[in-house]
Amino acid sequence: MPPIVTSASRRPVLVLAVLVVLVLAGLNAYRMTAAPQPWPGMALDWALIAAACGALYWRRRRPVPVALAVLLCAAVYYPANPYDSPLPVIAFAVALHTVAAEGRMTAAVALAVPAMLAVGYGELAAGPGGGRHVDDAAMVLLTGWLFGVIAAGHAQRNRQAYLREAEQRAVAAEREKEVRARQSAVEERLRIARELHDVIGHSLSLINVQSGAALHRHARRSGEPQELVAALEAVRAGSRDALRELRATLGVLRQADEEAAPTAPAAGLEDMGALVERARAAGLDARLVAEGRPERPVPPQVGLAAYRIVQESLTNTVRHSGARRAVVTVRHEEDAVRVRIEDDGHGAPEEAGRGSGGGPGGSAPGSGVEGMAERARALGGALTAGNVRGEGGTGGIRGYRVEARLPLGGSAR
Repeated sequence: MPPIVTSASRRPVLVLAVLVVLVLAGLNAYRMTAAPQPWPGMALDWALIAAACGALYWRRRRPVPVALAVLLCAAVYYPANPYDSPLPVIAFAVALHTVAAEGRMTAAVALAVPAMLAVGYGELAAGPGGGRHVDDAAMVLLTGWLFGVIAAGHAQRNRQAYLREAEQRAVAAEREKEVRARQSAVEERLRIARELHDVIGHSLSLINVQSGAALHRHARRSGEPQELVAALEAVRAGSRDALRELRATLGVLRQADEEAAPTAPAAGLEDMGALVERARAAGLDARLVAEGRPERPVPPQVGLAAYRIVQESLTNTVRHSGARRAVVTVRHEEDAVRVRIEDDGHGAPEEAGRGSGGGPGGSAPGSGVEGMAERARALGGALTAGNVRGEGGTGGIRGYRVEARLPLGGSAR
């Protein structure tokens, strides 16, 4: 960020200016004592000098009127004074610099040109024997000095404008950085919400189905506790896995110093078998089919997206579809991984199936398909979901299919 000019940084310049004025005033007083004149004339001289220097106090508020007032004081002072004091000229130069620094270049030039013409006319009118106060070289130097002061004021204005623009750009960049940080935080919260939805929804749905089925069988055949024990074992295993995944997901939200960041690897393609086993334990005849071999390593984000898509699809199949069988197919292509989940349930309602909110496996409209599609799109892939019909499309609904293609070169947004 560019440096900001404050009153503290201006204080040394102000002190130096006061010292210069005091020195020049002392020299002027000494010259007046060396060449005495009547006190009315001396009082007029000091009054003109005080007016010219004092008017500079308002130069920031009224730059052009102050410069004009200083010029008039100098125009009265020099012809009536037997000796020349530099204070009115210096005051006029400061006033011109301020006018140019405030962006009034035309006014600055319009004041400087008549001043120099008046000086030149006065020297020429005095003639060779009239006691010229300014020779030709001094005229050239004075002219260059005044116009140099104007150029310096213009350069100062340009620099101040550049600093203001740079400061505005820095502030805009800081605001944009904050907006991006907030946007990243929102996207991260949405990602964590999807993870929690998938983990809790899948595991608790299977636990609910398993425990309900076990209680139903036990009520009908209370003399066979083996089935109840097996169901409870499956419930325990499912809840343990759910807690492990939930703890890993929530670990990114913990900022306590005493807790280390989670180091367990994210779920991926190698965990598909456990998903299918849990669905099988819930009473669904689920199978996992692997096609092809990976040409190159599967990025973790692709493996996690495939795992979550299969997890969400099997969860909805168990909860809503009434299916007895489901097939999970994982096919490795040259530059992508394709996953397909098919069941033989009653499918989704036609209204939900055609929309973007219909859940897989015949679920009510919700965020199931939307969440899975968002995962696929975040990696540059695509997801389709819909009912599977019989031969020729006229044999009625015979199941539901979710299919996603996840490029290996994709990266999460």
